[in-house]
Amino acid sequence: MSEAQQAAPSEDVRKIWVGFDLGGTKMMAVVFDEKFEVLGRKRRRTREKNTKEVSLRRLTETIQLALEDAKVDPAGLQGIGAGCPGPLDLKRGVILEAPNLGWKDVPLRDHLSSEFKCPAEICNDVDGGVYGEYVRGAGRGARCVLGVFPGTGIGGGCVYEGRIFHGSRSSCMEVGFLQMATEGPAAGVGPVGTLEGLASRLAISGEAAKAVFRGKAPKLAALAGTDIGSIRSGTLSKAIEGGDTVIEEIVRRGAEQVGRGIGSLVNILAPDIVVLGGGLVEAMPKLYVAEVQKGIKRNVLPSLKDCFQLKVAELGDYSTAIGAAAWVRQKQSSSWVCKPSFVN
Repeated sequence: MSEAQQAAPSEDVRKIWVGFDLGGTKMMAVVFDEKFEVLGRKRRRTREKNTKEVSLRRLTETIQLALEDAKVDPAGLQGIGAGCPGPLDLKRGVILEAPNLGWKDVPLRDHLSSEFKCPAEICNDVDGGVYGEYVRGAGRGARCVLGVFPGTGIGGGCVYEGRIFHGSRSSCMEVGFLQMATEGPAAGVGPVGTLEGLASRLAISGEAAKAVFRGKAPKLAALAGTDIGSIRSGTLSKAIEGGDTVIEEIVRRGAEQVGRGIGSLVNILAPDIVVLGGGLVEAMPKLYVAEVQKGIKRNVLPSLKDCFQLKVAELGDYSTAIGAAAWVRQKQSSSWVCKPSFVN
């Protein structure tokens, strides 16, 4: 055992794991028992203007406060997993860049391991969310789980036979950058006509703002005007409920595009379960899922149309924290795997 890992606690000390969700606007630490039941948590705002050193100290304090909330002996801490945004070096445990935090080349894994004297791992935040759904949510027990999360962007991840599917150094499954057309909007970087450029919440909000400007969406005009930043998933849902049929059409088109993207991925991965989550799904599940299903049918091969189930994510805000904690447990002990149903 390395010096950064603590000595095994006595048998009467409860074993615990911590999952950390690091976002651009919030950070959350959650303490779990061996069955990944929540024992305690602490959620705080992520402060963008802090220095890297101050941010890391705040992160450490958040975990300490979560341990206090759980009322557990820290000696039982078995590992910390952190789901992080931005490009990561998974091999070294380094956040290469987190623009919303002003971070570059932050060795988060070593920092956590040193501060808490236990194993630590980092993973992409969406990968963590999909792994959480595999361990405790909608994808539990499946051989292959594909997760797609339409929000401000469109994130994706895959769990294959109990492990997160990623490259040797970095995460992959950049679902938002599937090219859906040879023309059209881009998603800030990458080619034009991408799924994220066409169907993310930001893309939908942009089209909705145009509808307001043209006088075709009176309800949305009253709720948010043409301010794209104020046109959130819940706002779109309220506008549709208020009778803005043009907004409903925009949302349906975006959802159908997401379905087409999922259909293409099903042709490649043949997953058992496709988990659909994110703000748009949470705000209008019935409408959104129905259109996604239509899009899938248009792109999936006939031989694969019955190979999977489409499910809505179940874990909400806890998905990344659960997944990150479960991932560090998986990484530190190959003897533990969330046993899938296909294993006898």
